[in-house]
Order: sequence, then C-alpha cells, then structure tokens
Amino acid sequence: MEYNKNIYEATFIDRPNRFNATVIFQEREIVVHVPNTGRCKEILIPGCQVFIREETNPTRKTKYDLIGAYKGKKNICIDSQIPNKVVKEALEDGAVDKLKEYTNILSEKTFGNSRFDFKLSKDDGQEYYLEVKGVTLEEDGNSRFPDAPTERGKKHLLELIEVKKSGRGAGVLFLIQIEDVQTFRPNDEMDPKFAEALREAEKSGVDIFAYSSIVTQTGITLHKPVKIIL
Repeated sequence: MEYNKNIYEATFIDRPNRFNATVIFQEREIVVHVPNTGRCKEILIPGCQVFIREETNPTRKTKYDLIGAYKGKKNICIDSQIPNKVVKEALEDGAVDKLKEYTNILSEKTFGNSRFDFKLSKDDGQEYYLEVKGVTLEEDGNSRFPDAPTERGKKHLLELIEVKKSGRGAGVLFLIQIEDVQTFRPNDEMDPKFAEALREAEKSGVDIFAYSSIVTQTGITLHKPVKIIL
C-alpha cells in the first residue's frame, strides 16, 4: 500500500503528549500529529530519524503526521490507521492463504456487541469475521502485543469466540509493522488478561495470524507469516 502523499524525513525531539510530537524539519522545530496512542517509547527516541506525511486538510491544527521511524537500521511504521488498509489490500489480493476463498470483503461490520474490522464471505454464503491489530513493539526480531493494556482488545477476542460458536469463521490478524521479525507472542507482562483471552480464543478454534510487513518510506505491504508463540 502506497501512501500517495508527500513523505519527508525529520528528526524526533520529544513527545509532550500522546497526540503530538516535536520534530526538526527543514532546519526548524515544528509540532506534528502522532497517529498512534500507544507508548512507542522504544521507537521514538530523541535524535532518531522519523518520517512525516504531509496532510492537506486545511482545518487541521498540524500539517504533518509522524508515521514511521528508524529503529536502528529497521524502518518501522507506527501509524495505527494503516493496518486495516494493508490487510484489506492483502485480502483483495488473496495474500492470506487461509482466507483467499473469501472473495466478498466488507469493512466495519457488527456481530453481537462488537464491531469487527472485516466481515468476509464466500459465494456459498459462508461467513468469517476478522479483527486486525497493529504491532509496533519489537526487540531483537521478537514482537509482542499489546504495548499498553487493552480492554477493548480482550473484548474483541471474547466476541470472536462467540462468532466461532455460532458456526461462522473467526480470526485475528496481527500485522507487525516492521520487516525483519521472527516471532510473535502476546505481551503477558503488559496485559495478562489479553494474553489469556488470546490463548482461550486459539483453544476455541479462532484463527491466530501474525504477519510481518515490508516497510518503505513511501508505503507498507503485508509480507509473510511469522512464528506464533502462545
């Protein structure tokens, strides 16, 4: 998926709150929006190189979004609005093997008390609900989710179990927004309740997917499955 907007390099200074960051761009200090409410402390380190996307909405308070950064030599996307777009493109291209027969793709559909990212169906009427989670927490090629407690995330997993019980297909796809990754696991240390719910979902037949991404300065694409450790 290409951003189709102007992307520039900048230098990260600090993040005074979860919505904004200060960067140096074209030799001046500016405030940019951070489209990720997660902590990202291991990524957004003072002095690191970041990527900002120019936005054209005249009513915005800030002209740029901080969408990515170099973590060492790795380019990592931190835009939390990106994963659904990447996964939709991958579903349309049949890039997720287990789901490629689901050719009808609808976004933001409700089942029970939850709104899921995708409702998929086959021509014969079989249905499948898919939730997508973006992953930015990584260390030495090992990724984890979440990087902050997520009651909403746990609720989605429990609802996916109900989807499965109803006779429909159900799955959660963790899109790791970085390329060079070997493993994925739930972050027990940060949110043990989410980790427990993920294991319970897997035992109940909910599909667990984890994919790395190819991340460039101008776009991000679903890459390949990585080993899941539950």
